[in-house]
This record gives sequence, structure tokens and C-alpha cells, in this order.
Amino acid sequence: MNSNIYKIIIFSHAMLYRSKLKIVLSIIFVFTTMIVLLISQHPVMAQQQQQQQNSTVIDMASAKKDDESSLSLNSIFKQVENSVVQITRKVPPSSILPSPESENASALGSGFVYDNKGRIITNNHVVGNAKIVDVTFVDGNRYTANVTGTDIFSDIAVIEIVENLTQQSPPPLNPLIIGNSSELEVGEQVIAIGNPFGLAGTMTTGIISNAERLLPIGGLGFSIPNAIQTDALINPGNSGGPLLNMNGQVIGMNTAGLFGSGIGFAIPSNAITRIVPALIEKGNYTHPWLGLTAATLTSDLAESIEGLETNFKGVLVDSIVKDGPADKVGVNGSITDQYGKKHGGDIITAIDGRIINQNEDLISYIAENKKVGDKITLTIYRNGQFLDLEMTLQERPSPLLYLTEVPSPVPP
Repeated sequence: MNSNIYKIIIFSHAMLYRSKLKIVLSIIFVFTTMIVLLISQHPVMAQQQQQQQNSTVIDMASAKKDDESSLSLNSIFKQVENSVVQITRKVPPSSILPSPESENASALGSGFVYDNKGRIITNNHVVGNAKIVDVTFVDGNRYTANVTGTDIFSDIAVIEIVENLTQQSPPPLNPLIIGNSSELEVGEQVIAIGNPFGLAGTMTTGIISNAERLLPIGGLGFSIPNAIQTDALINPGNSGGPLLNMNGQVIGMNTAGLFGSGIGFAIPSNAITRIVPALIEKGNYTHPWLGLTAATLTSDLAESIEGLETNFKGVLVDSIVKDGPADKVGVNGSITDQYGKKHGGDIITAIDGRIINQNEDLISYIAENKKVGDKITLTIYRNGQFLDLEMTLQERPSPLLYLTEVPSPVPP
């Protein structure tokens, strides 16, 4: 009996020893595995850390490069100040109540040197109907300039210096570099230089608020596409002055502002590049024309068309000009009932295969890519079907046919 008990005790101790040994071995195995994993991951972690450091260095180098490519505000102003001018024209006296003040009245604006032949770019509304204007540089030298070309639809004019009124040695002309306005992005810093309220050589700064605005031309029923919106102050007298990027390039021409609102507008530089050569050569620019008025399709307008989903996208044709390009191929406008509500009308969904979601898309495409005599294909939606209509663009008729009031963009 005692012998059996002794054997049982020995067996129990042996089992306990083996159990403890297994536990110890398990703990050692776990720790060994963890160490191996840490060692194997260490190079990866080190590599990731090194990549993050390299990325930081690259980002800092890129930012430094961008800073180096941009000029300081002071250096940009010094670079361009001799190329920005003040333009003065006489205002005809009032025929209703003439007075000594009205007989000597003048309008002020700005402009900038375009080439070394004495040509200067400004707004059409700055020169108005004048044939001759005065040009004053920042150093006080004053010249007479002929108005060589104007375009009321884009509010662009070209004048050319012909006579030195101060009898001093003319300064060398430094044409400003014209940039590419299609590359603009919201948030980019810009500079406006001009002569607000006759205060020569004034610089204001701001950012690009939007680069795809439609800027209506007062009384004409047309708009300037891709106008630049900025919060740089544009006051009366700034019109015709350059809107510059941080490299000192002209990316727009200041043309209008909502006084006291911090909202200003500029004609895009790509329009200047496209239109000015024609103004120099011919004195005018011919705009391609569809012969219709239209509006971006909204949910309310969509409800006026039977069977049309409220989220349908396109441009609703409002009216058609008789014998215009759209009229000749049978484009249908909308009909207004006795309650003033519109019904029907074709919906333009594409032009030359390009999707049209809003009126700005249609106007911008034609203005930037087409000329008078070019053929285009409009895709329209009518009565549940899509139709392709090919037409030839005509020249936009004289503005006198549309002029309901004297155009007076702000600032003058």
C-alpha cells in the first residue's frame, strides 16, 4: 500500500513538472515569435519612416521652388509700373443743361502697353465713342493716342500713341507679358494695378474667386464668357488696367466691379490674345453667332416640359432669331402662355459631341473654339427623342440692333 502511494506521488510530481515545463516552453515560444516579428518589421518601419522624411523633403523643396518662381509684390509693381497708363477722354457736354463744368468734363480709365509700337490695351467703355484720347505714364509724360480698334461685345479696345504732348524724351516701351487665363485656379493670388479715382499707380491684391463667370454686357443681351471674378478692389478708374499673376503676367483686364462689395471682374487674357490681333488689323472683331437665346435648365423649367425628368440637364432654347443659323435648321424656341408661363422648347444637350450642362458651356465653347463660317452640330432633345442638327455660324449682327441702353459697366 505504501509503495503504491509512493508511486502515485512520484507520478504526480512528474506530471506537475512536465506541465510546468510545457508552460515555460510556451512562454519562451511566444516571446521568441514576438521578437522575430519585431525584427522582421523593423526594416519596413524604418523604410516607411525614411519615405516619410523623403516626402517631407520633396514637399519642402517643391514649396521652395514655387516660392522662388513667384515674385514679391514690390518687385512685381516695380516691374510693371512703367507699362500701366492713365487714359483720359473728353466727355461731350450735355445738350439738355450745358454748364462750364460739363464742357470740361473728362472720363478716366487705365490701360497697359501691348507692344513696342506704342499700342495700348484698354476697355471699350473707357474710350467710348472717342477717336483720340490722352495717355499719361507714371512718370508724367503725356501722349495723344488714336483709337485704332474697338469691340463692344468683349469690352476691348486698342489705342496707339501718335504724339508726345510733353515734348520730353519718350521712355522705352515695356510690353507686358500676356499669360494663359485657362490655367487659373480658384484661390490663386492676383494683383490689380490702375488709376482708381485718378490716383495713378495704385496696386490692390486679392485672389481668384472664380474663373468661369458670364459677365453681362449692359443693354446688349450678350455676355463675356469665362470672366474672372476677384476680391481685389476694382474701383472707378481701374477699368482697362491689368490683372496680374504672381509672375507679373497679365491674366486679365479689369473691367467692372460692384462698388463697396469686394467683387470685381476682369476680361480673361485668352480673350485679349484672341481678339486684339483682329482689332489691330481690321479695327473690329467678328463674333460667331447661333441666333438664339437660351437658359440653363432648372427644375422649374423642366416641369414646363411634359414627360421630362426634373433632374434632366441641358440648355433650354427660349427664343429664335428669324433667318439666323438656328432658325434655318428648325430649332424650336419655347412658347409663353397668357399667364407668362413658358412651355416646350428644344433642349440643347451637346455641341460637337461635347456635353452641355449649362448656358456657360455653350457660350464659352463657341467663343473660344469657333469662328464665323464654321459648322457645328447641336444635339437637342425634343419630344422624347435626341436629334443632331448641323448649322453654319453667322456673324453676330451690329450691336445697334440690340442696344436698349448706353452700356455703362462699373467702373467707368
